[in-house]
Amino acid sequence: MKVLFIVTSFPRSEDDVITPWMLETISRLRARGVETTVYVSSYRGLADHQVHGIPVRRFRYFFRRWERLSHELTVPDQIRRNKLFILLVPFYLFFGIWGLRRILRSERFEVIHVHWPFPHGLFGYFAGRWSSAPVVSQFHGVGLRLVRNQLPFLTPFLRWVVRHSSLVVANSSHTRAEIERLGVPCRLEIVPYGSPVPPQQQGGPAAEDPQRVRLVLFVGRLVERKGVEYLVRALKLVDCPFPVELEVVGTGPEEPALRSLAAGLGLAGRVRFAGRVSSEDLTDYYAACDCFVLPAVIDSRGDTEGLGVVLVEALSYHKPVVASGVGGIVDVIRHEQTGLLVPEKDPEALARAITSVLTDSELASRLAAQGYEHVRRYFDWERITGRWVELYNEITG
Repeated sequence: MKVLFIVTSFPRSEDDVITPWMLETISRLRARGVETTVYVSSYRGLADHQVHGIPVRRFRYFFRRWERLSHELTVPDQIRRNKLFILLVPFYLFFGIWGLRRILRSERFEVIHVHWPFPHGLFGYFAGRWSSAPVVSQFHGVGLRLVRNQLPFLTPFLRWVVRHSSLVVANSSHTRAEIERLGVPCRLEIVPYGSPVPPQQQGGPAAEDPQRVRLVLFVGRLVERKGVEYLVRALKLVDCPFPVELEVVGTGPEEPALRSLAAGLGLAGRVRFAGRVSSEDLTDYYAACDCFVLPAVIDSRGDTEGLGVVLVEALSYHKPVVASGVGGIVDVIRHEQTGLLVPEKDPEALARAITSVLTDSELASRLAAQGYEHVRRYFDWERITGRWVELYNEITG
């Protein structure tokens, strides 16, 4: 079976760390005999190439220096940072469709798999017509919320995309509910991400030092919806008989403000900003932490976490997790079973939960063990890729 993945961004080289879950999904599908080709926009003139043996077909849409609509940031964030980027959208759509025509004349695909159907639903529609292949439209949440909260006049477009899809897929129950709000009958399935870090058990120190520094870890882009501001404020309120420090892995537009906040609260020495790290270094951060926290919020644009794949990663390392009870996070974290859930934008509640996990070793061990089992059962890569193969077979007959 040959599948064409239509995506917004994809690793530009073998050491590029963007969309690791996408790379893992495709690699595992290929190991099961599913031939996959990725169709994605160019980045600064980048031509067709291969990444870990995966054919990547890129379409040019503007002058080299301006081909930055995706890859560096999400497209909405790039446009917010520089309003001139919105002028690239018509070129992106036109040349994206034109490039599809060229590929489909030379190759035949049994399935067209569209990620981020807003706006790639247009690509999927034409690719489906030209190839006579079924179209899978996979929503990750952000496009649905963007249309609902800021661009409601485009809701008919989303309904049109769903109507012309052979299969619609959500990454979480939260995203599924967003799709159902469109009111279009369709075959709708939930297929989450797996963990891009191989699940493995991580043991703690053999002899616990009462004064050992406990490490709280956050991993993700430093944007408003991640809620890192509230985690920094919570660190000031954590009440433990030993030192507690925060490691922040990731970059983003909120970083300068977060650094200023930490300094203003007198936490400059206890909050470390690691920036973007390699996959190997990320493994070390997960292994070393005592608690993982995702303090996500519903931001000023109404956006929030569609799933929270970093939670799956943390649980795969047997780490206790604290998170906000918003969006798709509740598919991963079940309160007092696989982690602790707290209200969003509440530093006091965050601090109490972090304190509980760090001071109660029995609670931390129980949450870590049950969380690991939940990941092994529901977010295992083999199970997820097996489900994709089943769905592809069903829609192709």
